Amino acid sequence: MNSEGDLQHALTRLDVGFERTPTAALFVAGKTFGRYRAVGGTRPSLLPDFFIGVHADVAKLPFLTRDARRYRSYFPCVELIAPNA
Repeated sequence: MNSEGDLQHALTRLDVGFERTPTAALFVAGKTFGRYRAVGGTRPSLLPDFFIGVHADVAKLPFLTRDARRYRSYFPCVELIAPNA
């Protein structure tokens, strides 16, 4: 891709859409991440994963991941698409 216009064209052809994460979901993500840390989770860089997981949960969206085990434990209601699980 050579330009932002090329990217936009590709996204349109692929029917890729974007949604804002609801504020309530961001709050739940923070609480869920806090639970992760409270039980011994040590990776501080995982917070974005919790944002993604809770967004999929509240929006009832399927989620593609290679780390199905963690997402299943924190977001059991999310439909996971996990090729290697």
